[in-house]
Amino acid sequence: MVVPFSFSRLPVIHFGPGKIDNLASIAAGYGQSALLVTGSASFIKSSQGEKVMNFLSEKGIRIRKVQVTGEPSPAVVDKAVTENRTSMPDVVIAIGGGSVMDAAKAISAMLPPGGNLRDYLEGVGTREHPGLKVPFIAVPTTAGTGSEATKNAVISEVGSNGFKRSLRHENFVPDVAIVDPLLTVTCSPEVTAASGMDCFTQLTEAFLSTKANPMTDALALKGIEAVVRSLPEAFRDGKNTDARTGMSFAALLSGICLANAGLGAVHGFSSAIGALFEVPHGIVCGTLMAKANEVNVRALRRDRSAGRALARYSEMGKIVLGKEDRTEDYYIDGFIDYLFRLTDELRLPSLGRFGVSKTDIEKICMNTDIKNNPVKLTTEELGEILESRI
Repeated sequence: MVVPFSFSRLPVIHFGPGKIDNLASIAAGYGQSALLVTGSASFIKSSQGEKVMNFLSEKGIRIRKVQVTGEPSPAVVDKAVTENRTSMPDVVIAIGGGSVMDAAKAISAMLPPGGNLRDYLEGVGTREHPGLKVPFIAVPTTAGTGSEATKNAVISEVGSNGFKRSLRHENFVPDVAIVDPLLTVTCSPEVTAASGMDCFTQLTEAFLSTKANPMTDALALKGIEAVVRSLPEAFRDGKNTDARTGMSFAALLSGICLANAGLGAVHGFSSAIGALFEVPHGIVCGTLMAKANEVNVRALRRDRSAGRALARYSEMGKIVLGKEDRTEDYYIDGFIDYLFRLTDELRLPSLGRFGVSKTDIEKICMNTDIKNNPVKLTTEELGEILESRI
């Protein structure tokens, strides 16, 4: 029996090597002016970027630019909206990693109403966004967050009273996602590792989520297969097109799964840590993933009603180890061992390198939301996860 479920809308997806060449024609369908949002290591400075700009120019599209550094804050979004609202663009285009896409998504959403982004953030503001936006095209240059397929933009303000919250609406899903794996081949091994583990965490947590459904299950398993096959190779050889394509596909699926099934303990930590420290989101996810799942499994094995979640860990273990005639525990333990080996192989740094210390554990745990985690973890268990990677 297939259980009832609901599923969020998706963008029109153009996937594959060379698909970036379609950007100008697609953008021209929305009008003759575009706001282009990029990162500090700007794609626009590359030969591929020059080609894209020439294509846009040939289509007669006027371009205004916004550059984003790091994870977007309310101030960054508000400034971009103020500077561009008097001459409203026909389309917003994001070319960059997850932070760039989140910034552009928020700018697209805030251009019609104007005002302060803070007022509409979950858990921060009190106003409900009407859902109007400027048409939005997302072009990822990393394989990680899957923001090209999600309905939320993650906004951060770092400090003692900081926050990491979402601007969210069903209408904020990008209108078009152009996923060209060739745009990721210049990512450093460090970026490949961090973004890839963010993707892997999203797929795993969505599959284990209490909100998982048959659609997200199918997509998550396919994405996990792609990560296991592609991430180590993409890390070792960034020019490997097959590995890059596999990771771009996995990241796209991870965004779809995130939007429809929610996430677990690792992403709960990420929001709490990201509000206090300038730690790249993918590093938080990657460095905590193995230990968090080890603690999850230990807690699940104490719970007599946890058969469903443990069976799912076993399914993921079969992807890693191959389907042999072994026990469920064999596959579960094998999956956890694989996560620890992968953490070492990708040389993921500890949180201590970014200033997180043992004295911060209590505050982080108090602000960690794990409502969709497959098992309830105690404060002590959450602290154990954190302490292992400080």
